[in-house]
Parts: sequence; structure tokens; C-alpha cells
Amino acid sequence: MNMLSNGAPDDHKAFQLLSEVADEQPVSQRELAKRLGIALGLVNSYLKNFVAKGFIRIKNYPQNRYAYLLTPNGMAEKARLAYQHVNYFTSLYTVTRQDYLLLFRELAGRGVSQVTFCGVDEVAEIAWLSLQEAGLELAGVMDDDSPGSDFMGRRVAGMSSGALSGQQLIVITSLKRSEQLRSQLLELGASSSMILFPDSSRC
Repeated sequence: MNMLSNGAPDDHKAFQLLSEVADEQPVSQRELAKRLGIALGLVNSYLKNFVAKGFIRIKNYPQNRYAYLLTPNGMAEKARLAYQHVNYFTSLYTVTRQDYLLLFRELAGRGVSQVTFCGVDEVAEIAWLSLQEAGLELAGVMDDDSPGSDFMGRRVAGMSSGALSGQQLIVITSLKRSEQLRSQLLELGASSSMILFPDSSRC
């Protein structure tokens, strides 16, 4: 799958962090790390960088809690990152939608009628749209991060459950965790020939 290598993922985290502190409520760095799903040390690094660049000021509260106040420069940076964020994800949507559509059309041409998705995130939603356009059916969905949840009307199964017992091809539907998911599937006994991704070089 084509990657849009313009530094956008890092900028996206910076945008998320600036958005989290924009309400100026007291919060610990540990709480910020949990909200964003990133390491505590990375949050600390971002915040130090923001202070050095004049994007935020810090107000101390008891018990290691701080309010991070956006400066005018910080507000301008947040607006710039928001614009870049929209452009990046618009491009990502277009590329991802096309790549999955090509894969599903190729499968349809080989007589495949159903596939199972592995990985539930925003990419899976894009892949589902491409699946519908190609005329294939979704046989099942699996992801150990969200078992029991709903995805497009289907219950998400854990990867070690019955989702692996069928003969459907498994399409990895996460960019961020593609290698991790493929390794898990192989460890669980899935055949490498049954695991697909729009660009096999990324798995």
C-alpha cells in the first residue's frame, strides 16, 4: 500500500495533544498519555518542545497536575495542524480506498465471494466501503483489541476463536498494526497464503 510520507502521523499526535490541552483544565502527563494512547515519555517530549517553541505555558496545580495554556502562537499552530490533518486523512482515505478496491476486484475476478477482516480501526471502515463496491461479502471480523464489539452489523470475534476456523481469506484491515496482526494470525495457525493485504511487502 502506498504511504504518504510527509511526517503527518507525528503532526497528527501533536495536533491531538494541542487539542487535549486547549480547554486549559488541570491534567497530568500520565492522563494525556492514556487519552492519546502513546508513551508517557513521548508526551513529556512533545510538551517540552511546545514550551520551547512558545506554543504553550504551564500553570502548576497540586499533586503533579498542570494546566497547559495555549499561547497565540499555539493557537495558530493548532489551526495549521488541523488543516494539515484534514488534507492528510483525505489523501489517506483516497489511497486506501483505491488500494483495497483493487485487491477486492482481483479477488472477485478469481471467483472469491467472501473475506474475513482482521483489524478494526478507521482503515477497516474504508476497506468495508471498497468491499461493498467490489460486490464481495464480509464473512467475519476479528480483532483481539475489540472482541464483542460491533462492526458494520457483525460481532467482532477474538482472533483465537472460531473466526480462524473457516476457509475464507483473511484481509488485514489496519495500517498501524498490519505486521503485528499478520504475526498473530500465523502464530494461531493461519496459512500465509490465506492472509492478504493490498501490498504484501508491508506485511
